[in-house]
Amino acid sequence: MLAVSWNVNGLRAAARKGILPWDAVPGTDIIGLQETKANVDQIGDLAEPDGWHAAWFSAEKPGYSGTALLSRQKPDEIIEGMDAPAFDAEGRVIAMRFGTLVVISAYFPNSQEFGARLAYKLGFCAAMEAFLARWRAKGCETLLLGDYNIAHQPIDLARPNENVGNPGYLPQERAWFARYLSLGYRDVFRERNPELKGAYSWWTYRAGARARNVGWRIDYGTTSPGLAARVTDAQIHPAIEGSDHCPVSVRLD
Repeated sequence: MLAVSWNVNGLRAAARKGILPWDAVPGTDIIGLQETKANVDQIGDLAEPDGWHAAWFSAEKPGYSGTALLSRQKPDEIIEGMDAPAFDAEGRVIAMRFGTLVVISAYFPNSQEFGARLAYKLGFCAAMEAFLARWRAKGCETLLLGDYNIAHQPIDLARPNENVGNPGYLPQERAWFARYLSLGYRDVFRERNPELKGAYSWWTYRAGARARNVGWRIDYGTTSPGLAARVTDAQIHPAIEGSDHCPVSVRLD
């Protein structure tokens, strides 16, 4: 199974460019989208593409946030949100269950300048821990796809020294990511590429950053401990354009 995650920064904007995110990476079986920025009634035929089972979770605020999952296989269950109203109102998490495998698309909050939303973000991270723990308590494995809005280590961004104190690289955010991994969750791309520099998934639109590869790795596919042995590949796809993010993927046996 090839699972892909992509922050499309506006599904309608991508569609206007002729980009169908679920077809961007050949052979995709399931794709998680973030920042869809649209309600289902605004996207017409895109809401249920041929050959896909689609689930959408929009924010209450129009044109903001939003997540989706599309799968070739019909899921056994679709879960909207984490049963956490403060975060569910922003449409930040949607999940599909296939037997004992739960695939999640998540759009982690941006902590914003001067940490204006840091407390909200750390609350989201704690709620996500609890959400994953509930699935594991039921005997399920989890694949968490999404824009985490965190560059974990210096290797995960082009200019770490210049970004100390900036949102996405705050000490508190990085500490949470380290805690998350200490619970046994696996950053399968970094495990396979421990010293690979220049592997980024987001670039600012300013100053030709993408062309110069001045980017950040903030999009991930992480697995629960018991699922990691079934991962056969993990990649970043920087050649695929259409957003300020590029897709990332995890292949499972």
